[in-house]
Amino acid sequence: MDHSAPPRVAIVGGGIAGLAAAFFLRDAPASVTVLEGSPRLGGKLAVSQVAGIAVDEGAEALLARRPEGTGLIRAAGLAGQLVVPGTTAARIWSREHMRPLPRRQVMGVPADLDDLARSGLLSASGMARAREDPGLPATPRDGDVAVASYVGARFGRELVDRLVDPLLGGVYAGRSEELSFEATLPGLAEESRRHPSLAEAAGVLMPPRPAAPDDGGGAAEATVFTTLAGGLGTLPAAVAAASGAEVRTEAMVRELARTPGGWRLTVGSAHAPAFLDADAVVLAIPAQPASRLLAGLPAAAGARAALAQIAYASMAIVTLAYPASRFPAPLEGSGYLVPAVDGHPVKAVTFSSVKWPHLCSADPGMVVVRCSLGRIGEEQLLQRDDADLAALAAADLAAATGVRGEPADARVTRWGGALPQYTVGHLGRVKRIRAGVGREPGLAVCGAAYDGIGIPACIATAESAAAQVLRYLRASRPAGVTGGG
Repeated sequence: MDHSAPPRVAIVGGGIAGLAAAFFLRDAPASVTVLEGSPRLGGKLAVSQVAGIAVDEGAEALLARRPEGTGLIRAAGLAGQLVVPGTTAARIWSREHMRPLPRRQVMGVPADLDDLARSGLLSASGMARAREDPGLPATPRDGDVAVASYVGARFGRELVDRLVDPLLGGVYAGRSEELSFEATLPGLAEESRRHPSLAEAAGVLMPPRPAAPDDGGGAAEATVFTTLAGGLGTLPAAVAAASGAEVRTEAMVRELARTPGGWRLTVGSAHAPAFLDADAVVLAIPAQPASRLLAGLPAAAGARAALAQIAYASMAIVTLAYPASRFPAPLEGSGYLVPAVDGHPVKAVTFSSVKWPHLCSADPGMVVVRCSLGRIGEEQLLQRDDADLAALAAADLAAATGVRGEPADARVTRWGGALPQYTVGHLGRVKRIRAGVGREPGLAVCGAAYDGIGIPACIATAESAAAQVLRYLRASRPAGVTGGG
């Protein structure tokens, strides 16, 4: 490595985490190269048209209360594009009936049992069982446990099936019997150590009640989420441009090796490989390919093994557009969730035109709906062709809303291996990954596999990885690295 030249940082992966890492290194006196194996940037952020309306194909919102996402949006020059939802009031299509999603709950764990009873989600016996929580002794917990086992012990299985599982399935495409209580509900897990009643623990995490109830449309909660008027799929290109980094697509990294001066990355096909030397490397890719790249690094063997243990769920988003006249009544709320126990292929539906009123400006007479299909273990469902998946989604939507006729347009987007599963023991695995990676000077990781799958969480890991790399460069080349992101 030529130490007279500025240090080079290679970022493997051009999703939002990799691009954010490049952005946070923008002020460092270093040459930054982003290597993306696919033909496009953005990972699970993409936007395209349905019935002439630009609609996100992947993630369509981010948490407004976390500053990482909105901060990056503003820094990338897109502050004027930020919009808020018209409503966040969701429902659950349970036992073929629409029920309101209880307002005072944390990922389905009720903070107000009377509020839960008013929703009508549970049977009389299920509700009676849920009301036992405040009077039950503390549920013993030695280390991490599955969400279903702990929440079920407090409120009963029916609440898990009808409320907790649909919410977790919508976020992780996972199942509460396998997902980690500590990793998926960290605030609740912490409070549950201080409160035997899980409802009481959930209540501590709830915001104060509004002075007056809202109109039922979710206006009081409207600022929980935000998106971009052109779609979140417009964010990656803006971040890439703002980073000033060199960005290469169709540049698959196949090998990572130590050199006397740093790192060598093998890029491209096995028949015609290219090589890139770097002082530091950030792996902003899913756990399985990250594990493979660590194969030649003995010090990171523990990290490699832990990465290999993180499973991923596949899913599909079917976006449908209908003339508004096809619906027997105007759609209400932001959408609905579907319990897996009811056996429907669709697990969640977003009424995009209602949730995001700005979409209506393109065609006020068209209603856009996003249907999410696929939970962990449902790979066979996703093997159907596009036409079949679209027909399944349309049939489910018709049963739930009464919409008539065929959609005017449909788009099927498949996200294979898209969502990491935070199964029991996840926090321990992440600790081992970071410890192992930390033994390799100049190496860092970031992305959805670690501290949360939402966009702000991914950006937070990117900022941490960039800071780690800068600390290493300052220590190893103190004369040439003084800047920071």
